Amino acid sequence: MQAPRIRPIILSELQKRIIWHIRIYGPTSRSQLSAALGQSHAATTRLSKELISLGLIEEASSEPLASRGRPMVPLRISGQGAYAAGATCHPGWVEVVLVDFAGQLLARLDQPFDSKDPVEFARVVETCLSKLAAKIGLTQRRFLGLGIAVPGPIVGPMERRAVVQWLEGWRDISLEEVFNYSLSVPVWIENDATAAALAEYYQENIVQRFSSALVFFLGHGIGGGIIAERELYRGEYGNAGEVGRLFPGMLEERPSGIDLIRFLNRKGIPINDLRAIDSLMDAHRPLFETWMDRVAEQLKLAVACGTAWMDPGAIVISGALPEAILSGLAKRLVNWEDNHYPGQMPRIFASSIGSLAVCIGAGLVPIHAVSSHKWL
Repeated sequence: MQAPRIRPIILSELQKRIIWHIRIYGPTSRSQLSAALGQSHAATTRLSKELISLGLIEEASSEPLASRGRPMVPLRISGQGAYAAGATCHPGWVEVVLVDFAGQLLARLDQPFDSKDPVEFARVVETCLSKLAAKIGLTQRRFLGLGIAVPGPIVGPMERRAVVQWLEGWRDISLEEVFNYSLSVPVWIENDATAAALAEYYQENIVQRFSSALVFFLGHGIGGGIIAERELYRGEYGNAGEVGRLFPGMLEERPSGIDLIRFLNRKGIPINDLRAIDSLMDAHRPLFETWMDRVAEQLKLAVACGTAWMDPGAIVISGALPEAILSGLAKRLVNWEDNHYPGQMPRIFASSIGSLAVCIGAGLVPIHAVSSHKWL
């Protein structure tokens, strides 16, 4: 991920600490913030007033106190102060979303697209951004930037990426240079599975309970992302979470969406699009159960390795597959226990946002970059 050309909002470290405390613990009073952050009440009041004026936090409903006096007015994250966009390219279509500062999806647009030219992709994305902003009445004044989720690992200087074949025009070039030249907005570039991990981590049931998480994203292939101490972990070369390396492409069976399509084709079910899978599940439930049994066995290896090395609080099974499949895989992994390990195991969840995770996560990348607190 590269730094953008401009940052519309510059926050101090203390302001970031307030934002992240509220993200983690939910609505919090000024006195509670002062105690938790070790700041005077006056300093906390001043900082919170600045954040309220920026529209990044807001006062929630007052809570009555047990004793007489003014009611406690908790502060919460506000989505009004800033927003960002996320974009990614799927086989045959482009997806663009807008998310607000609270991480909520504001709007989404997809458009057919079959070009391998990244400049053409940028043109389509900018057109989609204009349509979305006009539709919901957003101005560029609070726009933090655009995150672009790209499949494939970084393979060389200038963050060149080994992207999939249907994006071969994106290979051997500096995507940073191309997109910064082609787009009129600040741009961040992130691996698609890493972006998905950020979106999954921002869900309340994860961010408010755990400081670390592993996310497995089953799309056309399989990828992963890592959150360590509430921050994206990318590794020495920017490729942390490339769990697809555990299941090389030459394998006949991989835990991926393409593998599921091939499995169904071999069983005589004509399908070539992941989006059509959901409509087949009721009629072919035994086939899907068989496939999930096999894939869960394969994922145990990755789960065991990730747990041993990282000791995460949460593991999320995410992807561009139907919710019933993600839930089925998560349940199979929950039922699996490492009987040789006496320590605490991570909680395993199925994604609640599924295929939207990549694009929402791409939109959260600018928000996270501007507001995340470095935990020292």
